[in-house]
Amino acid sequence: PRSTPLYSSAASDVYKRQRFYGGLFGLQEVLRPASFDFPGAWYAAGNGMIHLVFQKEADPLSRRHFCLRVGDVHAAFDILRTAGFEATWDARKIPGVERFFTRDPDGNRIEFQGTA
Repeated sequence: PRSTPLYSSAASDVYKRQRFYGGLFGLQEVLRPASFDFPGAWYAAGNGMIHLVFQKEADPLSRRHFCLRVGDVHAAFDILRTAGFEATWDARKIPGVERFFTRDPDGNRIEFQGTA
């Protein structure tokens, strides 16, 4: 079977999350089907998709996460820090990979990776 990676995430404030994924990182928002008549947003992310779905309260913080691979991981780190988000480099190394973790406005954990 063919598949496209999909990450679905509850968003207590869809607008804040749109500014994070679309504004901060320039991910392309994808038009949702008209039958999706509830708040949310879809974003293309490489060959995958990120679906933001409205939920009154954010999920509890956890270590679960998804990963965005970027061309310049150091620039992504700087963008997040400049925008006021906490970001920390991971001490557990993967050969040939630089990576750090952050959280989006609802506290969802995201790993960013780039070539070392």
